[in-house]
Amino acid sequence: MPEGDTVYRTARLLRDALEGEILTASDFRVPAFATVDLSGQRVDSVVSRGKHLLIRVGGVSIHSHLKMEGSWEVYPVGNRWRHPGFQARVVLSTADIVAVGFQLGVLEVVPRDREEDVVGYLGPDLLGPDWDAEEAVRRLDAHPDQPIAVTLLDQRNLSGMGNVYANEVCFVRGMLPTRPTRDADLPATVSVAHRMMVANRDRTQRVTTGHTRRGQNLWVYGRDGRPCLRCGTLIERSELGRTELEQRVTYFCPRCQT
Repeated sequence: MPEGDTVYRTARLLRDALEGEILTASDFRVPAFATVDLSGQRVDSVVSRGKHLLIRVGGVSIHSHLKMEGSWEVYPVGNRWRHPGFQARVVLSTADIVAVGFQLGVLEVVPRDREEDVVGYLGPDLLGPDWDAEEAVRRLDAHPDQPIAVTLLDQRNLSGMGNVYANEVCFVRGMLPTRPTRDADLPATVSVAHRMMVANRDRTQRVTTGHTRRGQNLWVYGRDGRPCLRCGTLIERSELGRTELEQRVTYFCPRCQT
């Protein structure tokens, strides 16, 4: 599931492949941007902002969001893609490589000086160079009556947090996902979230328990019906959210979390 750590690694992949290179071709396979041609332009930088990616080329930024199914992949020119061509939303080519965005949930080209129009609402980025824990706490604290899991997942409060980390942070802090935000120790919660994300930013398998063995790498996420790794009580699964579109799946240990 793409969360801030996945997007961070994706930005690094694209940065290594594209930054400083001249595009020999660009192919945007979405109607709104099908006529955009960035060939001959230099890729100046690639950055992640929470779950968002910005590829800066000339006077524009290519803004993408992976959502649930999206990915960016890099291939040597002429190599076969691992996904069918109809899933490609954008193809960026240089003399040596091809970067392809597959099944991107969001893809748009915006003027570089308008980036804040698409990412300016985001809270502090858990993996950003300008991470601001105090600002994250302030934003979380503005929603005292919301369940803590809902508050953590709101990208306006802190960006990059997804369902996996929200559930794992709640377990480590001993909080049920339904605990009101006002009853959470927010500085400690933010500190755990930041440390957990930083610890996982350079590895593809998320580990929050300290154990890399499959089935033991996460405390609660996806482990409903299995024993808690700490106390042996069966992990439970529930849903939060007022509407079907807002619903989030939560996992928790009814003994270790209150």
